[in-house]
Amino acid sequence: MCQFLSRLIPIAVAILTASCSSDPGSLELSFQYNKQPGPGSNQYAVWIENADGQVVKTLYVTEFTSKGRSRDGSKPARGYTYRPSCTPTWVQHVGAESLTDQQIDAFTGATPAQSGVQTFTWDFTDQDNQPVAKGTYRFYIEATYNGPSVVTHTGTVIYGAPAGDIPVETTYIEASEDRKDMITDVKVRLVH
Repeated sequence: MCQFLSRLIPIAVAILTASCSSDPGSLELSFQYNKQPGPGSNQYAVWIENADGQVVKTLYVTEFTSKGRSRDGSKPARGYTYRPSCTPTWVQHVGAESLTDQQIDAFTGATPAQSGVQTFTWDFTDQDNQPVAKGTYRFYIEATYNGPSVVTHTGTVIYGAPAGDIPVETTYIEASEDRKDMITDVKVRLVH
């Protein structure tokens, strides 16, 4: 019996250690991006918030939304200031007006020139790349289709939860029938 227990105890310790791991894994967010013609489209943002609704980290926002565009060589105004429909939830939640150009540069990227799968990974760190606290977090993928037409894909992930697919909720505001397929096949998965 003692010999059996001496073999069983290391196994039990290994199982408990694995289940109490402090490694939260990473969250993979992906979707099919279908580039749309015309102005006022193809703008999106991907970000994470904590349970209190505070933005923990912006993973990506399109360049036009955050930096705007200048046609005459002058310094451009941020896109959301003269096109308020550009990812309005992200603009409000992150407090875009309070961010410096340098802060925005850290997560801004060019709008994809071609259709294809876009993938983003969150490693449970904040905007300064510091580990976040254990708890519940909410992810957002927000896209502007055309003018006031916006779609938001959201869901909840728990720090340290088992690996697997995360359910995604989709909400449309003034859905644009001709451009509603700009972002499709949204998949979110926690991996270890």
